[in-house]
Amino acid sequence: MTTSSPSLVEELMSQLQGAPLQQMAQQLGTDTAQMHSAVSAALPLMLGALGRNAAQPQGAMDLFGALQQYQDGAAGGLSGLGGLGGLLGGLLGGGHSGGASAAPDGAAILGHIFGGNQQRVEAGLGQATGLGAHAGQLLQMLAPIVMSFLAQRASAGGLSADGLGQVLGQEHARVQQQGGLGGGLLASLLDQDGDGQVGLSDLMKIGGNFLGGRR
Repeated sequence: MTTSSPSLVEELMSQLQGAPLQQMAQQLGTDTAQMHSAVSAALPLMLGALGRNAAQPQGAMDLFGALQQYQDGAAGGLSGLGGLGGLLGGLLGGGHSGGASAAPDGAAILGHIFGGNQQRVEAGLGQATGLGAHAGQLLQMLAPIVMSFLAQRASAGGLSADGLGQVLGQEHARVQQQGGLGGGLLASLLDQDGDGQVGLSDLMKIGGNFLGGRR
């Protein structure tokens, strides 16, 4: 039953196919293929990190509280590709003059997701995907979309804070199992309690696999 259901990453990725990914690629000055690969790495990294945070009771409660504003606002429009496209349109160009950094509260959301690891995550993602400094902008664009998506899922599934914590915990485990670039980054940047240093050789290895194995 649960095994055959798509992961949160897969669900959200399928909603971003087509126009949304093209828009994001244009905004960051890259091509759709690279953007697809970068988003495929960023989503498991973000959802895995949220699962990690939600493993603490207070973490699940805090996240659940934060999602309420998305249920009242952005999540209302997230009922399919059209709604997501609209949200993306607002983030990527809409009425904002700030361009890629225009995601209304993207930076603040990232601070909550990654805490003190945020710069490390941005640098690691940028290096492994070839996006460089644009990785931070990509994460800022994705942050409100991820929150809106989760708010919609929580609302549709009638999830409590505990239920949300469980769903995200399963997603974290799934990301670890599936590995790939997102799982590798999650493990090397967040799931390892080391000395705060990212192993550059590990990152290069992950990036090498990513750049060599896929275009």
